[in-house]
Amino acid sequence: MNRLLSVLVVTAAVVAHAEEAGGLTWTAPAEWTAQGARPMRAATYKVPPAKGDTEAGELAVFYFGQGQGGGVDANVKRWVGQFQTADGKPAEKAAKTKTEKVNGLPLTTVDVKGTYVGGGPMMGPSTPKPGYRLLGAIVEGPEGAVFFKLTAPEKTAAAAEKPFRKLLESVKTK
Repeated sequence: MNRLLSVLVVTAAVVAHAEEAGGLTWTAPAEWTAQGARPMRAATYKVPPAKGDTEAGELAVFYFGQGQGGGVDANVKRWVGQFQTADGKPAEKAAKTKTEKVNGLPLTTVDVKGTYVGGGPMMGPSTPKPGYRLLGAIVEGPEGAVFFKLTAPEKTAAAAEKPFRKLLESVKTK
């Protein structure tokens, strides 16, 4: 009986953590650990630290509903605004953005590094984190945009770059 209960609990946990939001599905890398439910998030993953980093990274997936969450450009600008260069200046000149299609869906990516200063409550660290990087993506799905925001120390983000790209390439409509 206890064994059956354990199987049911594990099964429920897997089902409760569906890799879908806004009419889209995706597949997260097996080495990334799905975290429990959090406010405003469709999913959260812990990204293991790379050799030389002591802190893990995090991929937060947000879905606010059709027409909600702000436009693509505004979100990219806000994410980039959460970083500063080593000399304390805004990081927008160093940020890289790209627009393309993945499985027929509009995809905008952003890559920025420096000191992660966040953007207020629930938007980032309480103290600045130098040597950080953000890999972000916004996929425009049939039910609205889904936002993928990976923040991590630079080495961990670099190690997560290919798995993150693979996750993005797995995004498709339900």
